[in-house]
Amino acid sequence: MDLKRRLKIAFIIIITLPILMMALSGKVIVEYLNAAVQHTYNIDADTIQVITNPLRILNRVTREAYNQIKLCAIREPEKFEDMGFIEQMNAELSLKYSYLMLRKGDKIIYYGGDGRSEEIEGLLPEFGEHNTDLDGGIYVGEKRPVLIKHQDFFFSDGSEGSIFIITEVNVLMPQVKNSLIQIIICMIAIICITAVGLVIWLYRTIIRPLNTLKVATNEMKCGNLNYSISGDPSDEIGQLCEDFDEMRQHMKELIEERLQYEQDSKELISNISHDLKTPLTAIKGYAEGIMDGIADTPEKMEKYVKTIYTKANDMSVLVDELTFFTKIDSNTVPYNFMILDASEYFGDCIEELGLDMEVKNLKLDFVNEIVAGTKISADPEQLKRVINNIIGNSVKYMDKAEGEISVCLCDGNGEIRVELSDNGPGIAKKDLPYVFDRFYRADASRNSKKGGTGLGLAIAQKIIEEHGGKIWAKSEEGQGTSICFTLPKLPEHKSTPPADTLQRGKYRRNMRVKE
Repeated sequence: MDLKRRLKIAFIIIITLPILMMALSGKVIVEYLNAAVQHTYNIDADTIQVITNPLRILNRVTREAYNQIKLCAIREPEKFEDMGFIEQMNAELSLKYSYLMLRKGDKIIYYGGDGRSEEIEGLLPEFGEHNTDLDGGIYVGEKRPVLIKHQDFFFSDGSEGSIFIITEVNVLMPQVKNSLIQIIICMIAIICITAVGLVIWLYRTIIRPLNTLKVATNEMKCGNLNYSISGDPSDEIGQLCEDFDEMRQHMKELIEERLQYEQDSKELISNISHDLKTPLTAIKGYAEGIMDGIADTPEKMEKYVKTIYTKANDMSVLVDELTFFTKIDSNTVPYNFMILDASEYFGDCIEELGLDMEVKNLKLDFVNEIVAGTKISADPEQLKRVINNIIGNSVKYMDKAEGEISVCLCDGNGEIRVELSDNGPGIAKKDLPYVFDRFYRADASRNSKKGGTGLGLAIAQKIIEEHGGKIWAKSEEGQGTSICFTLPKLPEHKSTPPADTLQRGKYRRNMRVKE
C-alpha cells in the first residue's frame, strides 16, 4: 500500500472511528441511565427527557401520591390529623426518594425526611401560595435543591394546614451528571485509543522504515557498506529503502573497483618501472660504451647503435600500449565502424602477419569455414589490433623450435567465431580465469624476454565487447592455447561498403584457405 493511500485511510479512520465509537458508547450509557431511572423510580421515561429535563421526571414520580393528597384534602382533610395515615404515605414516598412534611399554622408538626427540617422549612411556600413551576411543584434550593408539591387544607379546629411532598433532586441529578461525565470520559478514551492506534500503525509503516533508513545512512557515513536494508516495494518508503540498498551496493562495487584499480595502477607502475628500467639500462650501457670508445670498430659501433635503437623502440611500444589502454579504459577511443567482408578482411590481416611469422620461423595457417560474402560491422583498425595482440602473445610465449599458429573462421547462429590457436606452453589452470584481467600476467618473473604490461588481452576483450561479441580462452598446460571471439553477422540485405574502404592484397603465404 502506497503512502498516499495510507494517509487517506488514516484520515478517514481518525474522523469516522471516533464518531462511531462515541455514538455506540453514548447509546450504551444513556440506555443504562434510562434503565437506572426506571428501576429506581419505577416509571417509564424517555431517554432524552431524562438528560434534558430530569425535574419533569421527578415530578412524574410523585404525581400519583400528590393526586391522592389533593383528593383527600377536598373530601377527608381530617385524615391528615391521623399520624398513622401520614406515616403510611411517607413510607410509600420514601421508596421514590421523597417524604412528607405537615405544617399546622407556622409550625412543622411532622417531618418524614432524614436530614434537618430547618433547611427545608425556610423553603416552603406560605399557605395559599400556589406559584408552581412544574405541574403542581416548585423547584427550590441551592445547596440542597428539592422539588416541592404542597396542598393546603384546614384542620378540624379551623386552623390552616399544609402538607408537602419533598423530593430530593440530588438523587437523580448525580446520575445524570455521572452519565454525562462517563460520556465525556468515553469520548476522550476513544480519541486517545484511536490516536494511539494510528500512531502505532504509522510508526510501523512510516517511522520505523525511516529510522531503518537513518541507521543505514549512518552506517554508510561511518564507512560500513555491508549494512543491508530491505523494504516493502508496494509503498514509497519501501521503494526508497530498496533504491537506497541498490545505491549502497553500487557504491560498494564502485569503491571495490576503485580500490582494485588503484592496486592495479600501483602494480602497473611497478611493472612499467621494471620494464622501462631494462631497456634504459641497456641504452645507457651501450651509449657509455660508445662514449668511452669501446665501440672502436665499425662493426661494434653498428651493433651498439642497433641495440640502442631496438631498446628505444621497445620503450616506445610500451608507452603506446599504455596510452591506448588508458583511452580505451576511459571509453574515449573513437570507433569507425564499417561493413566488412569477413573472409577478405581476416584473409588480408593474416597475409600481413604471414611475412613477420616467416622471419621468426613460425608457421601461420588460416582456415576459412564461413559462407562467402558474410558481412560484419567492425572498426578495421581496432579489430586488427585484437588479432595482433592475440598473435603477439602467442609469439612472445612460444617455446617450440617449430612454432605453429592457426586462425580459423567458423559460422555460428547469427555470428562468426574466430579461433586463434598456438602450440605454445599453454596456460596453467589456475591462471586461465584471469588472462583477460588488466595488468595480469601469468609470468610473474617479468624477465626481459617476456616483458610487457599484461594489457594485450584486456584491450582485446574491451574491443570485442564494444563490437557486440564475446571472447574467451581455452588452454591446456603444455598443449597450447586457443583464444576465441565472436562477432555478430549482418543480415544479407545490408549493403556492401565502397570498394575503396579497405586496401586488400590477394597474396597468400603459408596459408590453407577453405572456401
